[in-house]
Formats: sequence, C-alpha cells, structure tokens
Amino acid sequence: MQTLQTDVVIIGAGTAGLAAYRAAIAAGKQALMIEGGAYGTTCARVGCMPSKLLIAAAEAAHAANHTSAFGVHVDGPVRINGREVMERVKRERDRFVGFVLESVENIPAEHKLRGYARFIAPGVLAVDQHTEVHTKSVVIATGSSPSVPPPFKGLGDRLVINDDVFSWDDLPKRLAVFGPGVIGLEIGQALARLGVTVRVFGVSGSLAGMSDPTVRQVAKKIFQQEFYLDPDARVLDTKRVGDEVEIRYVALDNTEKTERFDYALIATGRKPNLDSLGLERAGVERQLGAIPAFNRETMQIAQLPIFIAGDVNGDVPLLHEAADEGKIAGANAANFPDVQPGLRRAGLGVVFSDPQIALIGQTFAKLKPGAFVTGEVDFTSQGRSRVMLKNKGLLHVYADKLTRRFLGAEMIGPSAEHIGHLLAWAVQQELTVDKMLEMPFYHPVIEEGLRTALRDARDKLDQTLSHHAPA
Repeated sequence: MQTLQTDVVIIGAGTAGLAAYRAAIAAGKQALMIEGGAYGTTCARVGCMPSKLLIAAAEAAHAANHTSAFGVHVDGPVRINGREVMERVKRERDRFVGFVLESVENIPAEHKLRGYARFIAPGVLAVDQHTEVHTKSVVIATGSSPSVPPPFKGLGDRLVINDDVFSWDDLPKRLAVFGPGVIGLEIGQALARLGVTVRVFGVSGSLAGMSDPTVRQVAKKIFQQEFYLDPDARVLDTKRVGDEVEIRYVALDNTEKTERFDYALIATGRKPNLDSLGLERAGVERQLGAIPAFNRETMQIAQLPIFIAGDVNGDVPLLHEAADEGKIAGANAANFPDVQPGLRRAGLGVVFSDPQIALIGQTFAKLKPGAFVTGEVDFTSQGRSRVMLKNKGLLHVYADKLTRRFLGAEMIGPSAEHIGHLLAWAVQQELTVDKMLEMPFYHPVIEEGLRTALRDARDKLDQTLSHHAPA
C-alpha cells in the first residue's frame, strides 16, 4: 500500500467536491480529490440536465396538442416517438457530462485518486486497499443516493429511481410514481405529457416542498386536472406480478382500485453517502445514519478539521448551493484553523413543472406567525398570462410587519423561474416592499402580477400601521 501526504483531501468529485478542490488550490495548498464512482456531477448525469431535456420534449408535445384555443389547428394526431425522445435525452445528457469530464481531466493526475475513502484515524484515510493518505484537513462531498423504503424492494427490476429513467431506450406505457417531490412531480408530469399513463402517490399531503397551504392546494388542483395525483394517498399493497407492478389503492373518489404498471418510480427522498466513511474513527459524533451537526456558515463539523458540503449534508440539495458550500468548505479546509463564514445566498428553489413552482427566501413554514403579512395575486385573470393561455397559479409574497422588508415567497405560476430570481435578489438586497414597488414594470408582462401581489402586501402593511397608530 502506497502512502501519500497532502494538505487537503476532498472526498467526492461532484459539484461541491470540484468547487472545494478549486478553492483549496486557490488558497495555495496541496489538494487531493478522491472519487470511487463515476466522474460527472449528479446534475449532469441524472439530475438537472436530463430531467430538463425530458421536460422540454413533454412541453413540445403538450404545446402541439393545445393549439386549437388560438385558432391554430394541427390536422391529425400528434405522434410521439419514445425512442427518439430518449435518444435526444441521452445524447444531450452525455454532452453535458462531457463538459464536466473535461474539467476533471484538466486537473493534474497527481491531484486525483480513484477509489473509496474511509477514515482509519484522525487525519488518515485508506483508499480501497491500495493507498493510505495523511492530511491536515478533509472536505466530505460524497453526495447522496436515492432512498428506497423496504416495502418496495421486492419489486426487483420493476422498481426504478430517477437515475434509471434516463437510461431507458423507450418510454413505458404505464408508470406509478411514489413521491410528489421535485423529482417525482417533474418526471411524472413530463411522462404524462408524453403519453404515458401516470399515477403519482404521496404521503401527508406534501407536494414539491411547498409549505404555504393555500398555494399548495392551488397547485394540487392544477396538476390533478392533467394527471392522477394524490399527495395523501392510501396505498394498500404493492407487489410484482410477472413483469408488472400491481398496486392496490384507495382512489380520489374513495373507491378501492387495483392497477398494473410497467414500473414503479421511487422518488421518496435521498440519503447521505456517509455510512462507509468511518467517521467515528475521525472523532465525528453522530447517530448511525444521521448527518453530523455542522455550521452552515463555515461547513465545519464541530471544531474538527473536517468540513461537509453539498447534498451529503442534507441542508439545501441544489446545485448552486452545493457549489457555494464546496467553495466555503475548500477555503476553510485550506486555511484551517482560520475558519471564516462564507457567502450564503438568499434561498431559491425552482420546480420545472408546468406551471412552474418557486420557493424564495423565507418560505411560509419558516415565518413567525403573526409577524408578517401576505400579498397575493391569482394568475387566472392576469393579463399577459391570459394572453398566452398560461393563466393558472397563485403567488404569495411575505413582508415583515415592523420593518416592511420583503421576506420571501411561494409561487406556482407562469415564468416562476424568472420571477423567483427577481424575488431572491430582492431578499438578498434586503429590500422593503415599498422599494420593490419603485422598480420599473413593463406592460404587458407577467411581472405585473408580481406588482399586484406587492401592492396587496403594501396595503396590508399600511392597515397594520394605522391600527397601531396613536389616537
């Protein structure tokens, strides 16, 4: 077994790991990146990019099937070739992965090590059976893996996760989706629009991470008009029958149904890739399966020279957050024990459903009851949205009663990916609702709907102020 010495070890070569490596090198330290799996980030291989390629195909099919309302008629049925859809998804996915591989290939060979790392003592790691690495500090950026509840494991190869979907050569005819989170909702709706019979089952009423009950209820009704969705499903039994999955459940009309599907897509969450690292031998305290406590401003675990970044820490599993966390972790690992807080941006999450969903800043669940007002716009009658026949959805904006600061928002509606950015910038700039309303709004645009919601919030703030004014 060979022995290596370095300043910083980064375990994992995904988005967070690559950002940590670049930060450590920029700080002038020696860094070694260890990866046991395939190079190429989760986003490029099985996440953001292939899912958006599938969604783009679904949007094309949906648009082609809904032209008559504009007086534009397509003669004959729209034909969807599943093999051609998946060929493009895989071809373009491989192109995006290629860009990541190219960046990894540009890293000097002596800075990379293939294999699975585990601690054997504080500051000492074994990589498979071939290398022992001594280091001053470590960045854990091992990512996460889909979590499959035990009842589903008997489904064998009829059970799929999102990674599997993007390896299909053709589209299935029938698919059951368990978990209406971001992944389940995006893939479920996309496949439904591509002609697949889809049933989406959830638990506890959760839907795409939304916590505002009014916005979530509007979203549920919108999606239920297009495909079967039950966020609070009663699934009585799942079993494999031949090459099919048989599911017995209580339907939305409260009748018991039994249906068979080609596959069951399990999108019930992800678990951190931590259990094989031997963290206890590095002095890390945690319960089995749990994520160790860490400082989200510095990414440091306890007072140890160990930092944790990206999906593995379960904080905000989004690419831009992983990149920021990796940069913070890499810089602090390089400069340990001089550990400094890094830049954490305003929260921004987008679901690429149709209508899109955006969660910005302090979402409803994080707000202090009684300390804020809610401004609202219903997109049903919003001008630009109605022109485009995209007039579905609801936007709630939240503002602090005392300071009038804009705190955050939850939204389902048209162009949510763009509205979300504007609102996240406003949160980070700590703007008040009044300052936001001084900004320019063109006509006719969807942003006029945002102005309506902000005006509603301002009026409610003014009412609050008048109620507390001295007589």
